[in-house]
Amino acid sequence: MRKIREEGSQEMPYERFLRFGPENLTEAELLAIIIRTGTKENSALQLAEQVLKLTRYPKEGLLGLYNVTLDDLKSVKGIGQVKAVKLKCLAELSKRMSAATASQGLCFCSSGQTAGYFMEKLRHLTTECVVLVCLDAKGQMIAERRLSQGSVRMALISPREIFLEALRYRAVNILLVHNHPSGDPTPSGADADLTRSLRELGEKMDIPLLDHIVIGDNRYFSFKENAWFCG
Repeated sequence: MRKIREEGSQEMPYERFLRFGPENLTEAELLAIIIRTGTKENSALQLAEQVLKLTRYPKEGLLGLYNVTLDDLKSVKGIGQVKAVKLKCLAELSKRMSAATASQGLCFCSSGQTAGYFMEKLRHLTTECVVLVCLDAKGQMIAERRLSQGSVRMALISPREIFLEALRYRAVNILLVHNHPSGDPTPSGADADLTRSLRELGEKMDIPLLDHIVIGDNRYFSFKENAWFCG
């Protein structure tokens, strides 16, 4: 197996990492270190370049790895299941680290900031996902719970289930966020009905619903920011 060395290069990506640090490596060089070994035909760096070519607009490069499937990765000669799984884990870790960083100091009392936090998490999903956000008195996140994912109608989401989760985490306030796979965040009648039910129950239980946000494709609808929320 070939070492991680580019044709004509004096240094391997690993050596460049030690000399210059990760911030000075290209995306292909960083991936090559994860891939580690190549084949008779291609170095690890060349395999990394082929992997990056699998990503598609609007998410190209490392950012696009999250949407590349295991089968796509294994279609690259020299990327077997073990390496493909490692690359997918890398993409997932990157997404979680980004979300963790974004949530630090973020006030979820702002509809725009909340929508921004969930936009990349939800807007690319092909099925509907419903998320409950439990907050403390300062608007900081205590917990983020996926209530459902799949072909789910909002009418089937139980307010009882939502508030049991809120009580479990001792939430002071709650938010509900879900996506529309169509990309259009316009709420349905069921979305509005659930929002009204949660507001009424939240007031009785002293756990107010601060907002219900629908995520579309780079767009969102906030019940708090619109008349529907007050209706």
